[in-house]
Amino acid sequence: MGRFLAGKCLRLAVLMFLVSFGAFVLVSMSPLDPLSTNVGQAALGSMSQEQVAKMEAYWGVGTPPVERFLSWAGNFLRGDMGVSLLYRRPVAEVILVKFKNSLWVMAASWLLSGLAGAGMGIVAGIKKGSWPDRLVSAYAWVTASTPGFWLALLLLTVFAVWLQWFPVGLSVPIGLEAGQVTVADRAAHGVLPVAALSMTGISHIALHTREKMIAVMESDYVLFAKARGESPWRIAWHHGVRNILLPAMTLQFASISEIFGGSILVEQVFSYPGLGQAAVAAGLGGDVPLLLGITVISAAAVFGGNLAADLLYGVIDPRIRKGRRRGI
Repeated sequence: MGRFLAGKCLRLAVLMFLVSFGAFVLVSMSPLDPLSTNVGQAALGSMSQEQVAKMEAYWGVGTPPVERFLSWAGNFLRGDMGVSLLYRRPVAEVILVKFKNSLWVMAASWLLSGLAGAGMGIVAGIKKGSWPDRLVSAYAWVTASTPGFWLALLLLTVFAVWLQWFPVGLSVPIGLEAGQVTVADRAAHGVLPVAALSMTGISHIALHTREKMIAVMESDYVLFAKARGESPWRIAWHHGVRNILLPAMTLQFASISEIFGGSILVEQVFSYPGLGQAAVAAGLGGDVPLLLGITVISAAAVFGGNLAADLLYGVIDPRIRKGRRRGI
């Protein structure tokens, strides 16, 4: 286990370096001018040369990219992610505030997509060819081929604009102080983002689980169980669910990266002040410290989910745990 965790930590370090370097290179190649984007061309025209020089020094214009990246990496290794150029606050503080807003939305979407997708896939696999199977398959294929932002716009138009069941956007009601915001207020503002973020995830997991369940239900040991007189649901629980648990868990934890990616579009549609919206603002505004901080934190979260899946494999299947002990 020690060697296993040491190897995972080494992979995490390499992953964080490659991801942060790749993000930095992409930002450096961007044609957007941070001064024109954040200050405005008219405001720049009215400034003196000394003021423009101070602004260029603040936004890092003219500093060699390698020097900027090495400076950021050195500070990051010392636990300092820098100061956000847009928010003028420490990057760690900005990420903490934004991540709190996004955490429960992404967590609820992740759990909903996993539980609903697995349940729908199991039912469709057991009832292959019946109307539940056709209904689940139709839903899965339609939502899987539909862009996430279009689903978000559709939900916003129908349930927030036409029916007015939910708020149009933001994470809390406008005009309320932080102490006056209740859990019900946050839940009402998060229903549509959670629904939009989980609909496509449900389809992927449902289709995968359906195919695995069909393969199990058509296997020889299931035919033998049927010959012994076991009921279909008993067979599905004792033979089907146990055999598809590991593949379903792999797909579920791998979907964390999709949740992070989808949250960027969903938060833009609903004007939800979370981590995804902060990443877009940092990318368009040239806020390199904030963008790199969000990129590294997101990569670490995705890697942590995959690590949790690897550890749970050994809990569910003792053969995997024994193989690790033997170095297999």
